[in-house]
Amino acid sequence: MKETGELRVLLKAHFENLKRRFFSETMQQKRSHAGRDEYFANEVSGPKGIPSEKKIDSKLKQGFLEVPLTARAPDQLDEAARAIIKAGEKEAVWLFTGEMGVGKTTLIKAICRQKGVLDEVSSPTFSIVNEYLTEAYETIYHFDFYRLEKQEEALDIGLEEYLYSGNLCMLEWPEKIEGLLPQQFLRIDLAEQADQSRLIKMTRHG
Repeated sequence: MKETGELRVLLKAHFENLKRRFFSETMQQKRSHAGRDEYFANEVSGPKGIPSEKKIDSKLKQGFLEVPLTARAPDQLDEAARAIIKAGEKEAVWLFTGEMGVGKTTLIKAICRQKGVLDEVSSPTFSIVNEYLTEAYETIYHFDFYRLEKQEEALDIGLEEYLYSGNLCMLEWPEKIEGLLPQQFLRIDLAEQADQSRLIKMTRHG
């Protein structure tokens, strides 16, 4: 029995060592938050990188927060999603802006994954709104207003009830309903760079 116990200790130590080596090779810095295996990389692509959780609020209070995202680093997508979730924890309405094909829906999928959404996430181009349920039984609304020709069409689906429900609402193409937006929201701008990477700019309003 004693030998079995010692073997378990050795195996556990070996596993922990492998895990530490894995994270050190894939990320430049690992941070632990409240016992979760979550981390924010201070430098992932370029000097700015994805800021630590502690820096997000201070940067947003200064005006805005920029997060670089490279196509060569898929793991950065989840890092960026966690940064956005932290940045928007005080806002229930998140606006996603950017050119067609820049990756708004892909980013929203990553956010839903981090939020523990149980449903399949897709762009509601024709239905205008999709409703998702998370593991914590929270409701998330995902809107796509690209095909709207006038703001009244959004009112017809009860937009105001969604926006003021207190549930998280993520909006693609919010410029189509600019006159109906609440005063308080988080704006997430996505822009493609010359090297095909993406720059995410977050700004709090209200």
